Order: sequence, then structure tokens, then C-alpha cells
Amino acid sequence: MAKHEFGIMQTAPECGRRYDDYEPQKYDCISVDDDYVEIIDAKLSRTDFYWHTLDVPAKGLAYTGVTLIPPASVQSLADVIEDIHGLSPLRQLCEKAIENDKWIIHFGL
Repeated sequence: MAKHEFGIMQTAPECGRRYDDYEPQKYDCISVDDDYVEIIDAKLSRTDFYWHTLDVPAKGLAYTGVTLIPPASVQSLADVIEDIHGLSPLRQLCEKAIENDKWIIHFGL
């Protein structure tokens, strides 16, 4: 089963820097089955994120790339996954990010 990885960034991303390197261990990522991401992907298509760098604002997840999720958009992600059974680890990660005003990084397929 294909997996996506989500983790909390301990420091905010830097302008001008690209986050293309696949480093799930650096962000203590959790794995989420692609089947679940397919369910939430369309629901996030209007949410403000960044793809690979803060220089590329975008809507929705970079499905096959890296998404930087700002603290202002983490609640939108949490709201979308709220009632989806099987995504409780991602909900907990969102809650932790909200409590600590942190960014989330998503590594797509």
C-alpha cells in the first residue's frame, strides 16, 4: 500500500529554501495510507498550502510532492479528517501542531 508521510516541523520553513529532500525521520512523521489521502485530497483543494517552498503558494496537497502546511491551515486539515475513522494519528498530529503553533510537512507519493 502506498503511503504519505506527515510530520511536525520544529522550526518554520525558511523563505527561499526548498524542502524537496525526503526526510520523514527528521520530522518524526506518521504514515497515512494513500486510500485515506485520496478521500481528503479533494476536500483540501481550496485550502492554502505551499508546495516544496514558501515561494510556491498553492491550494491543496502536493499529492506527489512536498506540502508545507502553515499553522493557519492546520485547523482546516483537522476539520476535514475529523470524522474519518482510521485517521486518528493524523488528527492527534494536527492537534499537537495547533497547540504549539507549528507547521506540518507532507511527503506525498
